[in-house]
Amino acid sequence: MTMPSRHSFGIAPLVLATFVAVGCATSTSNSGTTADNTVNSVDTPRSSAAVLLDPTNPEWRRAAPARSHLRFETTRGVFVLELVRAWGPIGADRFYNLARLGYYNDARFHRVVPGYIVQWGINGNPAVNAAWKDQQITNDSPRSHNVRGTFAFAQFGPVDSKTRNTEIYINLRDNPRSDAEPFTMLGTVIEGMDVLDSLYSGYGEKSGGGLRQGKQGPLLEGGNAYMDREYPKLDRILRVTVTTVER
Repeated sequence: MTMPSRHSFGIAPLVLATFVAVGCATSTSNSGTTADNTVNSVDTPRSSAAVLLDPTNPEWRRAAPARSHLRFETTRGVFVLELVRAWGPIGADRFYNLARLGYYNDARFHRVVPGYIVQWGINGNPAVNAAWKDQQITNDSPRSHNVRGTFAFAQFGPVDSKTRNTEIYINLRDNPRSDAEPFTMLGTVIEGMDVLDSLYSGYGEKSGGGLRQGKQGPLLEGGNAYMDREYPKLDRILRVTVTTVER
């Protein structure tokens, strides 16, 4: 398993100096969680793009909180993921930072298979995809219990391989057939499962498919311009907000 014309949204400021410059600050939400980073600006300083293009920047190595909520605003509505670091620290740290630093903003849900999974993680900028091409992370210990609403990194290869990078899938149903593979579930959908069920699925596996199918090259090299031309009905992520859960 691997999982209408659109305007690109910018990525929020990513480094501390930029936070100070634009007057951003940590805030507390009504639910009692503390906002770690909110991505909602369409006027992006150049430094943000620079971080996305540099996977070696220290910002990418920040450890995720024990639990965090990732709120995805999409063209179909909002869904929220609870990320649990203890389930897979290596993968959790990578996913937390990709979400926190805006990697997924304006990304297309390129693989939506009804009754199976939804998958995303190809950046809209081909230069960013090129920068991340060889940034795979080591696998965590398997936690491959693919029930509806769980999510993990798309990957292939044995448990000791490094094949996880930026693509995430969510199970739209219980998928016990996938349990034999060494996926590591990183958390669950806690809100908006109906939104995920409603994502446009007419292209199925034809709009890039999963990692193993070997058909993602044009998407990686052409980014959103290619996907919007060839697969104009794909739904997309507008922005992601990450909050730390205080428990």
